[in-house]
Amino acid sequence: MSDSALPLSHPASSPAIPTPPIAPRAPVRSPQLSVVVPTFKERDNVFVLYRKLEAALAGIDWEVIFVDDNSPDRTWSVVRELAAKDTRVRCLRRIGRRGLSGACIEGILASSAPYAAVMDADLQHDETRLPVMLAQLEDGRADLVVGSRYVEGGSADSFNRTRAGFSTAATMVARQLLRIRIADPMSGFFMIRRDRFEELAPSLSVQGFKILLDIVATARGHLRIVEIPFVFGARQHGESKLDSMVALDFFGLVLAKLTRDALSLRFLMFALVGSLGLAVHMAVLKIVLELGVASFAAAQAIAAFVAMTSNFLLNNLFTYRDQRLKGWSLMRGLVVFYLVCAVGLLANVGVAFSIYNQQPIWWLAGAAGALMGVVWNYALSSLLVWRRR
Repeated sequence: MSDSALPLSHPASSPAIPTPPIAPRAPVRSPQLSVVVPTFKERDNVFVLYRKLEAALAGIDWEVIFVDDNSPDRTWSVVRELAAKDTRVRCLRRIGRRGLSGACIEGILASSAPYAAVMDADLQHDETRLPVMLAQLEDGRADLVVGSRYVEGGSADSFNRTRAGFSTAATMVARQLLRIRIADPMSGFFMIRRDRFEELAPSLSVQGFKILLDIVATARGHLRIVEIPFVFGARQHGESKLDSMVALDFFGLVLAKLTRDALSLRFLMFALVGSLGLAVHMAVLKIVLELGVASFAAAQAIAAFVAMTSNFLLNNLFTYRDQRLKGWSLMRGLVVFYLVCAVGLLANVGVAFSIYNQQPIWWLAGAAGALMGVVWNYALSSLLVWRRR
């Protein structure tokens, strides 16, 4: 008898082997609150913050999502060790991307809870205020709850004079230019309904540090906001990530919001570097001509070469610092940047001549050509020089 003809049932003499019942799995409760913590070189603070959250959020279904920008001190490995012991801890390790705002956006969008909080890993935000913030959202009194240093009961006494001055000035600018009516738009400590955040997320900038300001400005008055006081503490470990670029990021964000996001923060910074490059070009041209070591054509070429080089280095340092090129990638990027700018110069001249032939107004033709050159250089540089790897 062939194998295909064998009976499919067991012989009567062979009793069927009983299948043990499958025990129903205990339902896994979804978190009610996701706490998003952007990190960069914060390994000494991770476990301390975890313990503080565990104590402050007792009785609440919560999770914490550490979003780490590939810290050289391996902050992400400390988070992974915690996550292996407690499923409430999650780690998002970002490769080739930097920036607090982008980390917060990715963390909130990766969460599964209806409410998401953002706080720093440096232990300066008061985690004991989280249940109070959550209650405001759950009761339907607010869409966004801000931990404020500048309402009654709050304090920023731990600020040094420089940081206090910048915070005060930035708050005033945000209130006057963007018509933001909360007391502390520069706070990095807040909680928001995730569904409302997802509505705003496509319009938020992944650059910079002021994610709360971006959220409030983008919402344009369509969020119910409540501020609760908290005392801003002193950093325990590590070093502050704030530097002079925070001010540039801030003003770039304000300009972007004033144009209703028609101009991105990165484009504005690229254009600013280009303006500085024009000044470098004119200065080098003047110096070479006064030295008498080259003809005008040669001096112009030297000036253009120096200006393009300075533009590349400044853009790599500031505009694209979250995708900063190093080593051989830096040299390759410089060569490609030269090529991009050379073609951009042709586009600049072509547009200028075309407009001037139709309407011989020199400043109009020159401005149109310059704008075309900037747009071309920005688009191709983002695509070819500082492309995401």
